[in-house]
Amino acid sequence: MTEMPGLTLPAYFSYFKRPVKMVANPDGGIEAWRLSVDSGGWQRADDLIPEILLAVGGEISTLTPDDFVQWTERDRARYLRGQGPVFALYETIDAIFSAADRESRRLTDEETLIVRGLRRKTFVMFEEGLRQAGDPGADPDIVGS
Repeated sequence: MTEMPGLTLPAYFSYFKRPVKMVANPDGGIEAWRLSVDSGGWQRADDLIPEILLAVGGEISTLTPDDFVQWTERDRARYLRGQGPVFALYETIDAIFSAADRESRRLTDEETLIVRGLRRKTFVMFEEGLRQAGDPGADPDIVGS
């Protein structure tokens, strides 16, 4: 964990409803990464650093590591389509929400725990795939934070 004046890195944010993470770069500075809803990978977004750090509030908020993971996986499941184990788990999560919607109710506590656990699992799986593909913003270790 790197500390900057007033900021501890890594740091996680919602920026206009998109997950953004800030991490220390090897030179001791900060780099920002925003989720790409087209690929599920990470886009360098250093241009957002001043705006996020100076304007937290409104459409910008801080997230815990777990909330960041949940937000990221919710977006990946919403915007991406594909085959394989990650997408099968996204379908399982969607089925849980669909059942609650059909019954006009909120998720039960047990269902909420299942969804959160599945999202942590899909996050690690997706991030490991990104890392293997060379995505420099990939970090499956966030789940252990």
